[in-house]
Amino acid sequence: SGNSPYRISQDLQQESDDLARFRKPFVVEAMKHAWNGYKRYAFGHDVSRKGTDPWGGMGTTLVDSLDTLWMMGLSKEFYEGRDWVRDNLNHDNVETVSVFETTIRSLGGLLAAYDLSMDYAFLEKADDLGSRLLRAFDSPSGIPYGQVHLGTGAASNIAWVKNSALLAEYSTLQVEFRYLAKVTGDREYAEKSERIFDILEKLQPPSGLLSLQTSNLQKEAKQRGKHISFGAMGDSAYEYFLKCWLQGGRKQSKYRMMYDKAIQGMHSELLQKSSPSGLWYVAEKVNGSLLHKFDHLVCFLPGTLALGAATDPYGIESPRAKRDLRTARALAYTCHEVY
Repeated sequence: SGNSPYRISQDLQQESDDLARFRKPFVVEAMKHAWNGYKRYAFGHDVSRKGTDPWGGMGTTLVDSLDTLWMMGLSKEFYEGRDWVRDNLNHDNVETVSVFETTIRSLGGLLAAYDLSMDYAFLEKADDLGSRLLRAFDSPSGIPYGQVHLGTGAASNIAWVKNSALLAEYSTLQVEFRYLAKVTGDREYAEKSERIFDILEKLQPPSGLLSLQTSNLQKEAKQRGKHISFGAMGDSAYEYFLKCWLQGGRKQSKYRMMYDKAIQGMHSELLQKSSPSGLWYVAEKVNGSLLHKFDHLVCFLPGTLALGAATDPYGIESPRAKRDLRTARALAYTCHEVY
């Protein structure tokens, strides 16, 4: 699978750690600067750009920043955000939003803030938002629609795919909804999100590599088209197979098996080495033919491979884990060179 030209010695590791500790206060100051700018010009709006609301007016920047504020020890700023969430966040008048984007940013942000602080204000808003998003799961197939009106509950696929749902979107909801089920006691959140993986397990081919689109408007979901990618529209599905297995205490073995099957397929069918630079990359496949394109979103994969290797049921010294670590290092080097 290839290697980067770097070898990590103890001295190099120590040098890296020392540099990170030196940078830490500057990173915190940068966060405080960004927060103060947001507070001054756009507080409560989705983004800082003139205080606009492209995500429906749910304070997306604020909500998505809460866990970072907490982990950086910025308690004053964190509780400023908490007060806004408690007193002002209201989903009643939010219109049509992306189920995927709203789940990972807004629902995930609220749940992370609750998990860190145990402040009920966050859980109350997360439960309200989750119950509205859950309406999108009521498709004939069980593969959720791509968008939903938070006020009326009307749901549909996004316009440009019409009869289909996108792999990365409907497969990147489970971590949030399963945790919401745990902390609210409402099993419906987990059951509807886990049903998606039950369906995918049956659709997954021997290679483990899934098409980017799945038709979801009939009773039986079917793979649509023959475009396979670990980049845009596919990427985080494979990440969530692994993370759901970990989230469940490594007890739901089928999620790990779905992940391992896909990673084997990636190595067998998509992993390539460029010439003349000798950089390893993950190609795409369209109608059975390789498309030699390395989407920058594939740069999530080195971290996922490393996590998978570190938690491999056969151990980190197993041939599979060693292979995945080699590939992780090689791809991380490619991403570094690309950027």
